[in-house]
Amino acid sequence: MTGEQILELRSAMGLSQVQFAQLFGVHFMTVSKWENESAFPSAYQAALMQQFAATVAAKREQAKSEVKNLLFTAGVIAALVWLLTASKS
Repeated sequence: MTGEQILELRSAMGLSQVQFAQLFGVHFMTVSKWENESAFPSAYQAALMQQFAATVAAKREQAKSEVKNLLFTAGVIAALVWLLTASKS
């Protein structure tokens, strides 16, 4: 993963460098070095990051789907309310 991808992942997870570092058993300065590409995660750490990134992406897609369903449902309800109030006039 590039430094930018690591930073994006950490931000998407809502974690500070200290919290992210704790996930990998490293010092927070190591995370800073990863993000600045002056050091790189091990293959194992990079694989874990890929797993976290996949989980974040799946959760985002799930949230998008839920919002889409809520908006659709709200639209149907609004249409029904409008129809019921229009038929009373």
